[in-house]
Amino acid sequence: MSVPLNSVVADVTARIAARSAGSRSDYLRRMAAAVPSRPMRAGLGCSNLAHGFAACAGPDRLAVKGVSAPGVAIVSAYNDMLSAHQPLHEFPGWIKEAARQAGGVAQFAGGVPAMCDGITQGRPGMELSLFSREVIAMATGVALSHDMFDATLLLGVCDKIVPGLLIGALAFGHLPAILVPAGPMASGLPNGEKARVRQAFAEGKATRDDLLAAESASYHSPGTCTFYGTANSNQLVVEVMGLHLPGASFIPPGTPLRRAVTEAAARRVVEITAQGAEYTPISQVVDERSVVNGVIALLATGGSTNHTLHLVAIAAAAGIHLTWDDFSDLSSVVPLLARVYPNGSADINHFVAAGGVQLLVGELLDAGLLHGDVSTVAGPGLDRYRQEPVLDGGVLRWRDGLRESADLDVLRPVSAPFAADGGLRMLAGNLGRAVVKVSAVAEEHRVVEAPARVFTTQEAVTEAFRAGELDRDVVIVLRQQGPRANGMPELHGLTPSLSAVMSRGHKVALVTDGRMSGASGKIPAAIHCTPEAAAGGPIALIRDGDLVRLDADAGRVDVLVAAEVLAVRTPEDVVPTEWTGTGRELFTALRRAVGPADQGASVFAPFDLVPAL
Repeated sequence: MSVPLNSVVADVTARIAARSAGSRSDYLRRMAAAVPSRPMRAGLGCSNLAHGFAACAGPDRLAVKGVSAPGVAIVSAYNDMLSAHQPLHEFPGWIKEAARQAGGVAQFAGGVPAMCDGITQGRPGMELSLFSREVIAMATGVALSHDMFDATLLLGVCDKIVPGLLIGALAFGHLPAILVPAGPMASGLPNGEKARVRQAFAEGKATRDDLLAAESASYHSPGTCTFYGTANSNQLVVEVMGLHLPGASFIPPGTPLRRAVTEAAARRVVEITAQGAEYTPISQVVDERSVVNGVIALLATGGSTNHTLHLVAIAAAAGIHLTWDDFSDLSSVVPLLARVYPNGSADINHFVAAGGVQLLVGELLDAGLLHGDVSTVAGPGLDRYRQEPVLDGGVLRWRDGLRESADLDVLRPVSAPFAADGGLRMLAGNLGRAVVKVSAVAEEHRVVEAPARVFTTQEAVTEAFRAGELDRDVVIVLRQQGPRANGMPELHGLTPSLSAVMSRGHKVALVTDGRMSGASGKIPAAIHCTPEAAAGGPIALIRDGDLVRLDADAGRVDVLVAAEVLAVRTPEDVVPTEWTGTGRELFTALRRAVGPADQGASVFAPFDLVPAL
């Protein structure tokens, strides 16, 4: 017996569809016009086609030349520096053989960059991080531009990589696409202990050797980092959107099951091409209902705040206009069902052991909080995502996942959630709009009213902390960190210092037009403040000593200064003009074109024109 859809979920989905009617219709019309009646490469001239199989050998050469077998593009974020992407090295060979067995032919169409926010954290390179999403989207477009392919497998895991791959693939929305992850590394040093050492180092109570030992015990092998940051949020969200095979997200690399599910993705993508009986283009999978499902999965697990940018940008690529108001209204009815670090002590492997995506999907479906009637890469309907893959005598099959949590400290049913609403909240006030992640913030710390201390660089905040200048009740205002100012770097490196201030008994909060990582912790932080300072936003008018109030419970962020006083103030600092070194000068055009945070901080602006700097 089907469960009625929650009325708020239904209403939000309906208004998204109404708001997006024109752009979505235009998008689908363009995608329908691009669908071929035969393999794409059959329309190429002989010289064009000859270039496409010149390097092929054996049966693949014959298959490409013969223009009857569906062609599968492999687009990969592989590199061997990053633990999350190093396992992808082996995947193309597996995929090619599996595609052959399914009657298709796979070629490595292109690589996309994959940078690591963990390495660039607090470094100049972090200022390229958000813009790398756009570069990845464009690189995906380049890989698919040859008209050689009838489907694509997107190999990637982390932060900006998965959103970029999706945005690029949606420009070719007439093609089926399946995301293929690599899986998490084994659990290492508990995340709580890692955080303790980081804070001790910030306070001068631990050495660099102590810190490096803790970090290397946490990040210790191939695979995705095990905390619930943007990378693992990516995997969970896109699985609930129906873009992975069921259960694919968190299978460890280097295991027979990881290989079997990767090979299954290759066979499945051949089956769902336009030449098959189950044609399922990505433009049909990513619709208003699946976008709402992705938001709900994020909220129910206290996932990364970065997805208030990425999901907006992904939806826009499919002609869908998702807003922060949609996040806010859904958050009011979606309970918090998971506690994974930094929202708890468990890591992603503990989440899987407790029941994982399968139990989460089942709970949300049974409560009427997910759209079940969606298209997925595995077939129609989200019910199949209650199942998990297993090897039975070496044969891959899917079985029902757990129906009850194996660890109520990690994953709970809708009937007994950790909190009645989602882990993300939207803020509004005379400082504009912002996002706060409250799932890791204790209730007594969710309202902070204190004098402002204004900064324009992370380094200045750290210096003030070390000098003892922040050893009091304080709201750190860190501006000129938005996308137009300097690319919107993550500010996670400030967490240990601000945590130390809080641990001394002071009230502390952060207000910024920059980003915090999905690994942000116990400090209340109003992030993505928009309009940003560089665009003339009111955050540029705050002065040292102004009272600032962040009320996560009421959804407010304000500077407690009379409107007439603010009206005559002018910004004290200017938009940074020097933006060179570490390759930043190469990204100047993107900085000039980028839109505001609540529109995805994207250079692709289908709904609103973005003024130049």
